[in-house]
Amino acid sequence: MSSRYAARLMAVNYALTVLLSALLLFQVQPIISKFILPWFGGSPAVWTTCMVFFQTVLFAGYAYAHLLQGLRPRWQMLIHIGLLALAVSLLPIVPSEAWKFGTTNSPTWRILSLLAATVGVPYFAVAATGPLVQTWFARSFAGQSPYRLYALSNIGSLFGLLSYPFLVEPRLDLLRQTAMWGMGFISFAILCALAALCGSRAPINRCESDESKDRAAAPDNPPRWAWVLLPALASLMLLATTNHVCQDVAVMPFLWVVPLSLYLLSFIICFDHPRWYRRREFSLAALATIGGVVVMDQLITGGRGVAFSFYQEIVLNFSALFFLCMVCHGELFRLRPHPRYLTSFYLSISAGGALGGLFVSLVAPRAFSTFLEWRFGLLAGGLVAAWVVFDGRRDSLLRRRFVPIAAGLVAVFVALST
Repeated sequence: MSSRYAARLMAVNYALTVLLSALLLFQVQPIISKFILPWFGGSPAVWTTCMVFFQTVLFAGYAYAHLLQGLRPRWQMLIHIGLLALAVSLLPIVPSEAWKFGTTNSPTWRILSLLAATVGVPYFAVAATGPLVQTWFARSFAGQSPYRLYALSNIGSLFGLLSYPFLVEPRLDLLRQTAMWGMGFISFAILCALAALCGSRAPINRCESDESKDRAAAPDNPPRWAWVLLPALASLMLLATTNHVCQDVAVMPFLWVVPLSLYLLSFIICFDHPRWYRRREFSLAALATIGGVVVMDQLITGGRGVAFSFYQEIVLNFSALFFLCMVCHGELFRLRPHPRYLTSFYLSISAGGALGGLFVSLVAPRAFSTFLEWRFGLLAGGLVAAWVVFDGRRDSLLRRRFVPIAAGLVAVFVALST
């Protein structure tokens, strides 16, 4: 009984560590953004730049977790506890007002430097937690899939995101918010140190888990590319849709919370259990809503005198985003590897997210004069959804229909871009 009770406590510790780390990840973003938005004009581009920073540091944290898995468990524990101690020593996360002087019309690099100096190390430590704890969980509980912890982390992220505008921001000033975040980080550091200690004492079990045995082999290249491209497309559409809605449809405080919540919700649904993602149904819904957005955009910009209400525009745009994210993340979960390759899987996901964010924030504004990246995302999303609809069908004629559908989607994209 004592060993069973200890195992339950260990599992609870792993779950709490993942949940609190995800909450801290998404609480820090609006806190810091609220600090610096007035310093740099308050435009949506500032928020997008912050998103790029956090996605890039998230990728760095996942890379650190992946490299750390190559060391012995004792060294993993010592190095990560040292990182946690360093992060605690850098609290509180209050940016210096010196950063707001000398701003330019394009303050991107100043914002990135400010974020790195203020929250870089604590955010890095929190970002590495998800894959590390899931790896320790897989080592401690052989035969149990660790991927549901990823769904749990996204629940924490969603709660952190939604609680800020409704619970935290109206009741606490910024200094108290940073103090509260700092106390939460110290609590997280204690939990994470205990998780690292438990993980270092767990035996290295190389037996197969309850994942299917074909995933025990090293994944081949197509799934590895998909691990990057699918989250890149979802990230691109998240930021592109946010920019489009917040600038072309309506400028409203915290409107960006809605698309980000839908993005996180798709992760929660897809990674909780395979039964929630139905490939064909969600792909058809993605095709229908993407088609509706394309038609609506053409009617609005084509000067045909057709008017849509604010609610009609945001519902259709956000529906297309949600269903496309469901397809991307559902297919991503279908391609998940054996837990032995868990850190590589999450490293690829974070790389894709960072690439999508970098494209929208840094490349698109310099390459395009309009929101062409948004239309490009609609095209790519339509192609992915169409492929999923016809993938795996027994009748080869059905699969060949993907070619004319893809050609039609490309033609629509070209017509809208000219």
